[in-house]
Amino acid sequence: MPDAIRKVNVVGHQHPDTDSICAAISYAYLKSQVDPDTEYEARRAGAINRETAFVLQHFGFEEPRLITDASPQVKDTNYNMAPAIDGETSLLRAWNLMRDDRTSTLCIADNEGTLQGLIAVKDIANANMDIYDSEVVARSHTRFSNIVDTLEGELLVGDPEGAVCNGHVIVGTSPEMMEDVIEKGDIVLTTNRYETQDYAVRAGAGLLIVCGNARVSAVVREVAEERGCAIIATKYDTYAASRLITMSIPVRAKMLDSDLVDRFSVNTAVEDAQKVVARTGHRFFPVLNEDGTYAGIITSSDMIAPRKKHVILVDHNERSQAVYGLEQAEIMEIIDHHRIGSIETSGPVYFRNMPVGCTCTIIYDIYQENGIEIPANIAGLMLSAILSDTLCFRSPTCTPRDKYVGEQLAKICGEDPESYADQMFDAGADLTGRTADEVFNSDFKVFSRGDVRFGVGQGSFMTEASRKAAEELVGPYLKDGAAVNELPMVFYLFTDVKSQTSDMLYWGAAAEEVASRAFGVTPVDDIAILPGVVSRKKQVIPALMETLQRMQEEQE
Repeated sequence: MPDAIRKVNVVGHQHPDTDSICAAISYAYLKSQVDPDTEYEARRAGAINRETAFVLQHFGFEEPRLITDASPQVKDTNYNMAPAIDGETSLLRAWNLMRDDRTSTLCIADNEGTLQGLIAVKDIANANMDIYDSEVVARSHTRFSNIVDTLEGELLVGDPEGAVCNGHVIVGTSPEMMEDVIEKGDIVLTTNRYETQDYAVRAGAGLLIVCGNARVSAVVREVAEERGCAIIATKYDTYAASRLITMSIPVRAKMLDSDLVDRFSVNTAVEDAQKVVARTGHRFFPVLNEDGTYAGIITSSDMIAPRKKHVILVDHNERSQAVYGLEQAEIMEIIDHHRIGSIETSGPVYFRNMPVGCTCTIIYDIYQENGIEIPANIAGLMLSAILSDTLCFRSPTCTPRDKYVGEQLAKICGEDPESYADQMFDAGADLTGRTADEVFNSDFKVFSRGDVRFGVGQGSFMTEASRKAAEELVGPYLKDGAAVNELPMVFYLFTDVKSQTSDMLYWGAAAEEVASRAFGVTPVDDIAILPGVVSRKKQVIPALMETLQRMQEEQE
């Protein structure tokens, strides 16, 4: 049976460009209008570039939340949202909770939800079996209220908020037998003998527990108040009370401290959590919210069949460009304008792929088909995507449909395409404070032909000076960029929008030969100058693919 749809993530490719981000936001809005009962959220698969940041700020949008992994996370399991217990909870109460909830482990957290530790049934059993530890109640600073609750008793004398801080647990039989035995602060269990009760109080006991529902005289109470001795009366006999009192100590005294507890965030990948389970052999693990507060507890069995995430892919259909873990997600739709790539689905999906210059051109048509009005700010995003992908209608990828849609969107958002495009491209070309890594990854995609994987990046510039500055910054980084992406070769286009020319820089053992044969040019100083080449999708990728295939056939 298919997983119930809770939320659908609308996401573009890694190293997102303006079309990828604007398409995700625009399509998520459209889907929410068509299907208001389902939550559609635009996401980004990487850091946005400066051009996109300018666009989002210009039209009043926050950048989408990051998603790097589409595989199931702990929050996609049926983990137990059982509340944590307070550290002062008695062992007996914890034991009863375990019995009622049919669990063997409880988590301990403070009032703010900070995890303090974990206690298992074996910890309580071990404490109950240690009958020779007569100091454990005092050492644990056990509250009187815990002892009253555990012994089902009544506090006759003393502060309900008080606690036992020192002394041993002893059973008082007679004054003669207790002589030289009671030390200051001891917990003394007695029966109904007045002499025994009175002697224990006068000998310095800190807590007198009167068993068997025995009467406590007014004289003993008065002396106890004078000497600071608390008195608790219980129905249990001395044998039962002496066994139960250990169960009154707080769980914090026997818990496994949080520093030693393996725990998972709600965002931890189930795959990673399962590795921890296999390594540790433990069964129960605390789960924490994104802010680090306690959320619940998860077992290994909870991780067996997690719910799949539901995603809509925009502006890509290449497995190498998608978020990690996509094969474990449920792909609902794909909206794209690139070549058919390598993504496979487990069943039929809505796949709309059109030979236009921009994904947002396709999305405009879907708005029209559904009769959904495009808000001005959404229209601004879609216009920006079209101007970016078509280089303000100058790219050979630009179709008459892109130009028509761009003009319609410009009317809705009130922007002049030419002047606005200049502002947008200038913002994207600004290198102030930017690193080579940032510029390199601002628009970089990975492709494959047979067994060969390669990457192609592109930057668009309005002036020669900004283009040259970018080349000087990114050129030396190409080797590092290839290593980070585990690629044998990379190519990077530095496109002058106004002159319709691109400088191609490259790195890799065969990269120069590939560039030379693909474009029929002779590179100079590791730069291939490509007049009239401005489109990665239409002019560069097909040429590189064909050349690589030809070279592979020659080698065979």
